[in-house]
Amino acid sequence: MKEDTSSAASVETRRLAAIMFTDIVGFSRQMGSNEARTLRLLDTHNRIIQQAVAEHHGTVIKTVGDAFLVDFPSVLHAVQCAQQIQAQFQAHNTEKAKDEQIHVRIGIHLGDVVQKDGDVFGDGVNIASRLQGLAEPDTIYLSHAVYKETEKKLPLDTFISLGKPKLKNIAQREPVYALLPEPPKGFRQQLRVQRLKLTQWRRMVQVVAAVLVLVWAGVVTLRSFRPTTLPRQPEGDTSTESHPTLPLLDKPSIVVLPFANMSNDPEQEYFSDGLTEDLTSDLSQISSLFVISRNSAFTYKGKAVKLPAVSRELGVQYVVEGSVRKAGDQMRVTAQLVDATKDQHLWSERYDRPLSEVFAVQDEIRQKIVFALKVKLTPEEHERFQRAPTNNLEAYDHWLRGHELSLRSLHEAKQELNEQARQRYEKAITLDPHYAGAHAWLGWTYFQDWFYRWNTNQAQTLDRAAELAQRAIALDDSLSTPHWILGMVYLWKKQHDQAIGEGERAVALDANDADSYVNLGNTLVFAGRPEEGIALIQKAMRLNPRYPPRYLNLLGLAYRLAGQSEKALGPLKKAVTLAPDMMPAHVNLAACYAELGRLEEARAEVEEILRINPNFLLEGWKQRAPFKDPEVLERDLTILRKAGLK
Repeated sequence: MKEDTSSAASVETRRLAAIMFTDIVGFSRQMGSNEARTLRLLDTHNRIIQQAVAEHHGTVIKTVGDAFLVDFPSVLHAVQCAQQIQAQFQAHNTEKAKDEQIHVRIGIHLGDVVQKDGDVFGDGVNIASRLQGLAEPDTIYLSHAVYKETEKKLPLDTFISLGKPKLKNIAQREPVYALLPEPPKGFRQQLRVQRLKLTQWRRMVQVVAAVLVLVWAGVVTLRSFRPTTLPRQPEGDTSTESHPTLPLLDKPSIVVLPFANMSNDPEQEYFSDGLTEDLTSDLSQISSLFVISRNSAFTYKGKAVKLPAVSRELGVQYVVEGSVRKAGDQMRVTAQLVDATKDQHLWSERYDRPLSEVFAVQDEIRQKIVFALKVKLTPEEHERFQRAPTNNLEAYDHWLRGHELSLRSLHEAKQELNEQARQRYEKAITLDPHYAGAHAWLGWTYFQDWFYRWNTNQAQTLDRAAELAQRAIALDDSLSTPHWILGMVYLWKKQHDQAIGEGERAVALDANDADSYVNLGNTLVFAGRPEEGIALIQKAMRLNPRYPPRYLNLLGLAYRLAGQSEKALGPLKKAVTLAPDMMPAHVNLAACYAELGRLEEARAEVEEILRINPNFLLEGWKQRAPFKDPEVLERDLTILRKAGLK
């Protein structure tokens, strides 16, 4: 039974606490190479830590795989416990072969924590976790607060000052210390001290060097710059300049940044991307949240970003970020929720689970976020989240791979990618015939075939897309995707009332899906309701601030058919700047210029149209354009003839 996140929050208490974080070095790699041995070593590890914690009056708050989060009544208890743990692992390792050894990192901090439902949160936990991640194998790293509490109770020469290293997402820098088991004696121990100091110095040098490289690259770029035509940008990033600041809305706003792929295999990227998109989709279906589109979020992929900048650029208060490590049939997922306006952590967690529990992990992350933001689910939303998309992990894997190919096919307009995606969806359906999402996206591959004329039997291809979308709806009517796909099919079949109905259903099911809004807006434009279409397309642009060029073309078309040709020029010019071969945008520009009496500019656009498609004829446009009102279509053809098209 899932936790009801809509229930009232339980009582929370704040206090000062000594927090210890421990972690095994290389645990995921060891799991991937020899799972049975690693699990056996994990039992030994857990026994040593639990015994030491009990002896020093600690309380284990939680264990996640190989990690322990422990709360102590005093700083001295925490430090003495950490020393005992490292001493016992050192004794264990001296008697074992290399692959039987256990090496641990430990971080300790004294700070404020919030205690709630048997768990603890706050800076006390976050900083201890960051210290553990910074620590070298077999070492204990202490915050300045811990050092001040223990410097007079332990030999002074067991502390090594490591300066003020940057801890991830912790704004203020404080001194950090490594704690040795005893004062260094002899050459080897002195060498270890120097190595620890050198490691921190080397990290600082690497950061400085990276900055210098970037500065030098910028200088070289400026010196070598020559004005040229703008290159075509990938869909999803529509600006060559800095993005403007967007205002916050009056309800919780959030973006899920792409989870980092921490696996050794770069081909596992599809899995981390898929988990990111699934989490985005889950949150997007919660009507009381404002969720930024996956397309905009993925423009930050692989980039070092500052969360306050992300907040300003996307107009959101909260950011979810994390990582995924997939090894064999195991996975490690880390996730954290940050108030980006304050650069303040609200929640973080790590999940070491079998791969078969991927949906449970997604569900737990979503629930934690909903709980942290104090969001209440509607009964319909609560019911919707009770169902996993499929119970077949292999089918899900094929769906993830197919979806990656579908997105590439959409952006690159490549038939071979579309066909590869279709094969993946078909395999998913073979493994799970009731997989609604796979049926929906298989239908999308047929719509792509029709749209780009990759299949000569156009009518049959469009019918197949409709059939698969309807099958998906029959399997799961709570999904928005098959409704907007079916809506697009109905639009191009010129069945406008059905298209509007499906588009409205898609928006009702997913109030944050930018593509659903833009597709419904486009349908209303062709149905003779361009003013309503403008509002919906603009809403899609707010949900997807890094919107693709096609959004600009559709907005320009909406303005033009609403009788605002002058206003249409701005988005249309930007569309062809970003995507010079976008023929529909050139068609709309030619019509706008002709309507405004600027015939020379209209004919220049006609030349562009014929450059892209020398066989373009208005008769083909007449047969395909999905106008509801024949008179509007005839007026459009007349103005395009005036521009010089035949």
